[in-house]
Amino acid sequence: MELEELQSAWVQMGNELERQKKLTNTIILNMTKAKYQNKFKSALTLETIGAIVCFALALLFLYKFNVLDTWYLRLCGILTIGYMVIFPVLVLYALRRIKNLDLLNGSYKANLTHYLKSKNRLLRIQQIAMGIGMAGMVFILPTFSKISSGKDIFMEGLRSTQWIFLTITLVITLIFCLWGYRGYMRLTKSAQEILKELD
Repeated sequence: MELEELQSAWVQMGNELERQKKLTNTIILNMTKAKYQNKFKSALTLETIGAIVCFALALLFLYKFNVLDTWYLRLCGILTIGYMVIFPVLVLYALRRIKNLDLLNGSYKANLTHYLKSKNRLLRIQQIAMGIGMAGMVFILPTFSKISSGKDIFMEGLRSTQWIFLTITLVITLIFCLWGYRGYMRLTKSAQEILKELD
């Protein structure tokens, strides 16, 4: 009788240990998921604020679109509005996709593959947005100038002080873009390290 009771107790302890192990793994996965998602929370907040500003400016440009009285200013306006709407949406979508990676379901390999694809997409969108943003000064500046001051810089040209201001703006924009891109590189590297902890 004692042997059967001992075997029964041993099996019961084994089952209890297995349940504890599963519970511990679930707790660790939930903590890792929360830690992973928190990595992207501030970036998502900043990008959301930036997107709201871009959308507001796009609405303003759309509202004042009739001020753009030539075909080339209208083209610049369309490109500016498109840039201010499309890229924030793409970045927010890519960020949400990478943030909402479901760590609880799927294998480590599947999650890592999904993460790497999402990371590469996010960084590619950032690179494209930086490039178009820098080159976009060619169509953003004329649109902004015509809407804010009524001046057609294609016809009137830029004074030397405006060229200096434009150069400074381009340098500051480049520095800001590179700083932001490096931040995304650090963020995605840190998130990848969290995922590697699950292996």
